[in-house]
Amino acid sequence: MSDFSAESIEQQLVAIRRQLHEHPELSHEEYETTASIRGWLTDAGIRIIDYGLKTGVIAEVGGLQGGPTVAVRADIDALPIQEETGLSFASKIPGKMHACGHDFHTASILGTAFLLKEREQELHGTVRFLFQPAEEKAKGAGQLIASGALKGVDAVFGMHNKPDLPVGAIGIKGGPLMAAADGFVVEVEGRGSHAAVPEAGLDPIVTSAHIITALQSIVSRSVSALDSAVVSVTRLHAGTAWNIISDKAVFDGTLRTFDEQVRSKVRERFEQVVNGVAAAFATKAQVKWIEGPPAVVNDQKWADQAAVTAEALGFTVVSPAPSPAGEDFAFYLKETEGLFVFLGTAGPQEWHHPAFDLDEKALPIAATFFAKLASDALRKLAAESLPGGRQHSEIV
Repeated sequence: MSDFSAESIEQQLVAIRRQLHEHPELSHEEYETTASIRGWLTDAGIRIIDYGLKTGVIAEVGGLQGGPTVAVRADIDALPIQEETGLSFASKIPGKMHACGHDFHTASILGTAFLLKEREQELHGTVRFLFQPAEEKAKGAGQLIASGALKGVDAVFGMHNKPDLPVGAIGIKGGPLMAAADGFVVEVEGRGSHAAVPEAGLDPIVTSAHIITALQSIVSRSVSALDSAVVSVTRLHAGTAWNIISDKAVFDGTLRTFDEQVRSKVRERFEQVVNGVAAAFATKAQVKWIEGPPAVVNDQKWADQAAVTAEALGFTVVSPAPSPAGEDFAFYLKETEGLFVFLGTAGPQEWHHPAFDLDEKALPIAATFFAKLASDALRKLAAESLPGGRQHSEIV
């Protein structure tokens, strides 16, 4: 199956992407988006599977002769950002925008479904399509897993558009690709007083300032130079007036790591620093963690297979630098093996920018790549199940 081509449906995918772009919906609110996806799938004769989801769609192609199952995922939600692209098909919803390219992901994977439906009889198993809600809240993957949508899946594949890669390039890498993304909220409790007599109180702002400064030493002194971590404090709130020392300060931010042991160690040191510095200033502090997704860690065997698939299609394979951004696709990889890739889209701005856009010439590339990858993966898995196993599993 080396002759997949999405040229015949390229304009259809462009139209789908633009319709989605004009009507963005936030996490857990993707009702119109869900209805549209269901409509496009139904029109193509693709069966939709009911998993009791309020938003999001699960569909399948293949399985006519049994065999393994692979899943391909697209996220469908948008962001609370006012669009500033000036596009003719810019968002019609004030304050909401597809500023992360999930419209591109959805249109591309719909294209994959259309291509595979045309050759359903040839598939060596089932391809399940996960049109997932609420990725931006890091909740959607967990909802699909809880619904049972990943049961029976032998491998799962997904992507994120990458504005800094050219169209035609696919970033493929085994091991860590995107970071675990945890949030934190630290509340420092002091004792208020008049600003003219600070000795009568316990200043939580001074304590917070020392804590924030000390936290910067965690990465440089508690994490190996061979590992990666980011600790960023992004907000600090305290006080009500210029002449009052507040009795409380609150600051929050994010922790990014690529390794579970590093993640655990940094969180432990974080709490030690917060509590130790707070005690040194005779104040009290409390740390609240906001659990985010774990790191996206790709299986090397699927990275190798994806590289073979991409090169067979004439695409350029690059080894991407890991991204410190988070991605809830990581939850799927905790349940089964799989791969997440970066798809080059040559955009003018990075993710979450009000002027974010991408080159739509990447749509047929993404659709074609995932159609062949899913087909190759089914053949590989089917071959591995034969007597003798892996010696039959070489796919080209």
